Amino acid sequence: MRLRHFFLAAALFAQTWALHASEAGVVDWHKPFVGVPAVNVPSTAPSFHRIANFDGSTRSVILTATSSNVLAALDPIAGGVAWRYIFEDDERVIAYRQHSDVVAAVSGAGGATLRLFNSSAGHLIVEKRLHSPEAGRLFEPETLGTSIAFASDADSHDVLVLSNAHIVRRVDSQSREVVWGWTAPDEAALVAYSKLVSTPSAVYAVGLSKSPAAYTLNVAALAPATGEVLATVRIPSSIQNGLADFLVLECAHGDGVPRIVWRDAEDASLRFAALAPGLEGKALAARGAYKMIKDVGLGSHGRFVALKEDGSARVLQLGEAGMAVLWEFAESATSDRYTESFYAGGFDKDGDAYVARVFWSHVHKKASAHIFAAHLANGTGLTVGFTFPFDTATHGIINHVALDAASVADMQVRARLVLTTSTGAVQLWDRDALVWTREEGLTDIRAAEMVELPEPAAAAAHGGEDKSFGERLRRQLADAQGFPQYAAAFARRFVTGAYASVSAPANGSAPLARDAFGFRKIIVVATAHGKLYGLDSAYGSVVWSRVLGLGWAAKIGGDVIPLKVFALRTVADGGDPQVVLVTQRRARNTLMDTVLFHVNALTGEDMRGKSGPDELLEGFDAIAGPLVDTYMLQLDVGRVAVLLDEFAQVHLYPETDETKDAFAKVLPNLHVPLRTGAPGHRRLTGHEFPTELEFTGRYVPQPTWTLTFPPSEDIRALVPRPREPVASLGKVLGNRTTLYKYLNPHLTAVVTEFASAAGARPSRCALYLVDGAKGTVVYHVMLPAAGGKCDVHVTLTENWLVYVYYDPETTGMGTTKGHRVVSVELYEGLGADARTRSSDLSSLSKDTTAIQSFEQAYVLPHGVTAMSTTSTKYGITMKDIIVANNNYQIQSFPRRFLDPRRPKHKPTNQELEEWLIQYDALIPDDPKRVLSHNYRVIGTKHILTSPALLESTSLVFAYGQDLFFTRVAPSGTFDVLSENFNKAQLVFTIAGLALAIVIAKPMVRRKRLREKWYD
Repeated sequence: MRLRHFFLAAALFAQTWALHASEAGVVDWHKPFVGVPAVNVPSTAPSFHRIANFDGSTRSVILTATSSNVLAALDPIAGGVAWRYIFEDDERVIAYRQHSDVVAAVSGAGGATLRLFNSSAGHLIVEKRLHSPEAGRLFEPETLGTSIAFASDADSHDVLVLSNAHIVRRVDSQSREVVWGWTAPDEAALVAYSKLVSTPSAVYAVGLSKSPAAYTLNVAALAPATGEVLATVRIPSSIQNGLADFLVLECAHGDGVPRIVWRDAEDASLRFAALAPGLEGKALAARGAYKMIKDVGLGSHGRFVALKEDGSARVLQLGEAGMAVLWEFAESATSDRYTESFYAGGFDKDGDAYVARVFWSHVHKKASAHIFAAHLANGTGLTVGFTFPFDTATHGIINHVALDAASVADMQVRARLVLTTSTGAVQLWDRDALVWTREEGLTDIRAAEMVELPEPAAAAAHGGEDKSFGERLRRQLADAQGFPQYAAAFARRFVTGAYASVSAPANGSAPLARDAFGFRKIIVVATAHGKLYGLDSAYGSVVWSRVLGLGWAAKIGGDVIPLKVFALRTVADGGDPQVVLVTQRRARNTLMDTVLFHVNALTGEDMRGKSGPDELLEGFDAIAGPLVDTYMLQLDVGRVAVLLDEFAQVHLYPETDETKDAFAKVLPNLHVPLRTGAPGHRRLTGHEFPTELEFTGRYVPQPTWTLTFPPSEDIRALVPRPREPVASLGKVLGNRTTLYKYLNPHLTAVVTEFASAAGARPSRCALYLVDGAKGTVVYHVMLPAAGGKCDVHVTLTENWLVYVYYDPETTGMGTTKGHRVVSVELYEGLGADARTRSSDLSSLSKDTTAIQSFEQAYVLPHGVTAMSTTSTKYGITMKDIIVANNNYQIQSFPRRFLDPRRPKHKPTNQELEEWLIQYDALIPDDPKRVLSHNYRVIGTKHILTSPALLESTSLVFAYGQDLFFTRVAPSGTFDVLSENFNKAQLVFTIAGLALAIVIAKPMVRRKRLREKWYD
């Protein structure tokens, strides 16, 4: 009985190795992001919002909706996240609007849901479902047919919402009830309303109807209190671009009469009409021809920007007197000396309006800003200008500008600009000074790799095997000068025990070099926005970044899509570590090429020498076409990237005579399963490499087996078994027999989904475990597709398969719906002590199918968004499962809890010897196993693990919406002394014993001598 209690206590003792609250922010870091701002339409683009404080002062926040489906407010002072709200994946935020201390947002198809937030803290005030998502009308863009306005009543905070392009509702912000609703009776006449304006006398819905040649304006006037239709009118108009060729200006700071302005498609003139409750006004025309009008957010002042045929920009104002030209920006016409200009409007604390023009000068290699203020210079208006050193080689090009301004004197304007760039960066400039930069592009990482750092410079300088004898002698003499200091420091460390601690924070200010335990690494990541980063794992700071060039496609435009990052050279190979980024370049003319970028992992330097440090990083066109598959091989001559093109031809990088010869030697051992067949006829086909080259001079793998799926089943993901060290080949049981692990290096997990028709949502999923060498299905299971989505997460390591899915149904007594995790272990043979040497077994052997498996399902407390296993240097440490759950946490689950051999009865003595604990269907939600502590790690999509120098420790990097980094020790830090180990006491004890020996030795010698005399 005591023995059983001992093993049970030992099994649960691992919980004491969990992280402590004191380690938060010390051994880990968290970088919250909001995402790249959605700048395509004004209703989601960044804007400044001024909030009144209780003492009468004001402060600003930067509001934006992002491509990550987040509504957020940024602090313009420090650039931090003031607040953010994360919408569900199937509920896209499509518009927001601010008013006083409230921000209103609509989301979902057609504006299905309205939410009100406190603008300073982000607290959710109101959440109102306007219609079901299924009833939402789909438009392109999705913001079309949705608009927000605030009631103009003096004592009201109600919100007016246009949704589905034909329904207007007034929502009480206090009771959350719909005060009234109006549905357009002419919906069938193809009138799509897209703008909403509120005045004390009427609410106006403005939209377009399609005519044979162009679009025609339609307006409906509604009573603010009841929603009764006051009037409707179709304004004679001819609009070519329904998204950009008409604006609705509230003119609240003028005469209070809203107006519509549009560009006529027939003569390119600007026409406008005032809106009154009776809709009896007539359309008027302004002089001149214009090619474009731009909404700069100054509709309350009746102002907008119009571009003439030559591209020059004018600031126009609509008022009671008609349309007036307030200003024309000098040298704003289209020119090859500068880029196309961006125009933005902003207000100061007094409500005065400003207009900014921002552009990049090819001549001066700087960005320029011209700020126009109509109220200055005694009301005649003036423009102030300045240049600022925007770094286009680091941040790409400017995609959007938001303006905040203040008049510090009668002839001086202080402007703050928020720039959104093509690489996803968000910057705030105070005139010509950069205040802060947020690399929001990191919310869309497509490939990542951790790279080990070299030793500190003092140690690395010794690695010169090719130095002459004289150079080595001079270096050793120079090193000897520091020996006294080294000896003193060694003595101090030896006596006090002041060694490096595993729980000590990383020194981010130290030079980029490996620490004592290998915890500090460089994390190379590539984003979907065409940028490559080197992150310091100490604190997550950006060490270097490079914008990826388009090569020949730069003339026509295109995108660079990262696929994988490989460590091509490590510190063990000598010199600085190097990585190669595999991408696909998709040009605007639909041509696709495979491009490689080879850089120094420490500095971002182009290792091919084609691009300078201040230039775009240009890649190497490896394949003139798309890529089918790529992987890294460790050969005798080093690491080589292997790429397969659309014709299955093999391309190597680097491609030298040495790498070709080394690759030819390993060809018989290579087996590659590839997805083949058109949609609806998918197959998984295994390939082997022939030893002879094709007439093209390249190896072409030949199909050896085919796994055919039903027409309704499509391959969703392939998860190969990683190549990692295996310390133990088997598991010794309590009865002294051995289960030998099934370590087939060609195992691949295949996730498939079933759809009843093309384009339909999947009805169920399947998981196969396939031997990639001969196509044998080792394991197969059918899984439900919850909510029409095949959300299955799989990880495979050694002989251990773990997958997570959601079960929406109860199948019998004692079962319930919930998130399931299934643990499967595979062993050789058909019983204990059976060994087939699966790691070295030929694919032709009959023993490849001699497998026994153990399987067990458990219930997880939360859903999972990403999953991985820990990895260590030698594979000795027990592996944990690391998951990102729906509760915005990064959590670890010990393998002991997921052991499929956990007995369902009270464990016997033999089972306790194996540290098996009794089966419990529910995995405990232990807060001590939450690696992210109190951090809310939002939107994690991938988890990358990497070994440290300590065998006990694994590094964990989680990325998605946020970035999070930590380190874990699944089996405890068994290879490092405890921090409370008293080395000084040990040293003094040994010294005391040594002194006692020195004193006692002569006394004992004399005593023995006397005894001999008397004997």
